[in-house]
Amino acid sequence: MALTDAARPGLAKVRAGSMLLGPAFVAAIAYVDPGNVASNVSAGAQFGYLLVWVIVAANLMAALVQFLSAKLGLVTGMSLPEAVRERLPRPARLAYWAQAELVAVATDLAEVVGGAIALNLLFDLPLLVGGLVTGAVSMALLLVQDRRGQRPFERVVTGLLGVIAVGFLASLFVEPPSVSSALGGLVPRFDGAESVLIAAAMLGATVMPHAVYLHSGLVRDRHGKPEAAQRKRLLKVTRFDVGLAMLLAGAVNLAMLLLAANTLRGRDGVDSIEGAHDAVGQVLGPGVALLFAIGLLASGLASTSVGAYAGAMIMQGLLRKRIPLLLRRVVTLAPAVVVLALGADPSRALVVSQVVLSFGIPFALIPLIRLTGDRRLMGTEANGRVVTVLAWCVAAVIIALNLALIYLTFVH
Repeated sequence: MALTDAARPGLAKVRAGSMLLGPAFVAAIAYVDPGNVASNVSAGAQFGYLLVWVIVAANLMAALVQFLSAKLGLVTGMSLPEAVRERLPRPARLAYWAQAELVAVATDLAEVVGGAIALNLLFDLPLLVGGLVTGAVSMALLLVQDRRGQRPFERVVTGLLGVIAVGFLASLFVEPPSVSSALGGLVPRFDGAESVLIAAAMLGATVMPHAVYLHSGLVRDRHGKPEAAQRKRLLKVTRFDVGLAMLLAGAVNLAMLLLAANTLRGRDGVDSIEGAHDAVGQVLGPGVALLFAIGLLASGLASTSVGAYAGAMIMQGLLRKRIPLLLRRVVTLAPAVVVLALGADPSRALVVSQVVLSFGIPFALIPLIRLTGDRRLMGTEANGRVVTVLAWCVAAVIIALNLALIYLTFVH
């Protein structure tokens, strides 16, 4: 009994800390969206275990960027768009908002197309109908946030993240990959220009601009601007939150690549999500293929909801304007519906959307690093020298790879 009593305060602390988790899991949805599915499956199908190291590097970079975004919101009580707004004159602010809005539209395009593909695989729905259903369901998820608040929305999105994890991790238990080959993939190397292109798509487009904007606002909405003593504790919890969320997202991305490397390598027709799904069904059975499609559907539904939420936060932060949720959803959904209505190749549409997102990366990363390193704004929580150097190195690598992705996409 004495042991139980002694353990009680520790358990209470763990329980109280766990109640503060959540924002990073919402932001982590950006790292397991349909664009990630397409690039990771292509990497494994074409090059086997060669690019395992890219996923590990991408996850480490993303964890640092997401923590800096969360720290900005926690210390300043502002989202990244709000902090940028305070430092830009009106013309520059409008131009900045225009590129951020384009990023939001491109984000929605990838997520809605991914959801449409999943519904086609599961229920044989036409892609256009699947896109409209994906948009309607994501609207319902946004209404949860609008009417019930952030915590229920976080729970729903985290639940969908769990579904995504089960959908893509299941194959590893049915047909375990080669451990030695996977470990060998941790050595950084390439195999020709095509592997560089896919690595650029995986690593260069991993840090999604909308996730960087969003995380700062999620933390602000959850915690406000706490006092110094409480802020220290919240920063520790936030590190744990980001670490757990990125570990889960990294595991899912790794599972996608290992699935393709283990079962799809050398097979014809696996250069699209639909082809990969069919091949998984032939090799591992219809049960695993079903879980694959369900994971893809959850990815599309969750990520398009989170993307639309980020778009609203960007507009409110930069322009101080709120528009009705339904109108906001229609504006970002319309381009995706048009693409599907025109009969465009959905897998190609996913690639193009990633290229558009690449243009927005510097506009999110550079202000984030400068703001979190500003002692006048962040006080004692400003980035130290080591963190600053690491952050600029990460930004340089990500921006360079995004430029490579843009170049290789159009000339390769």
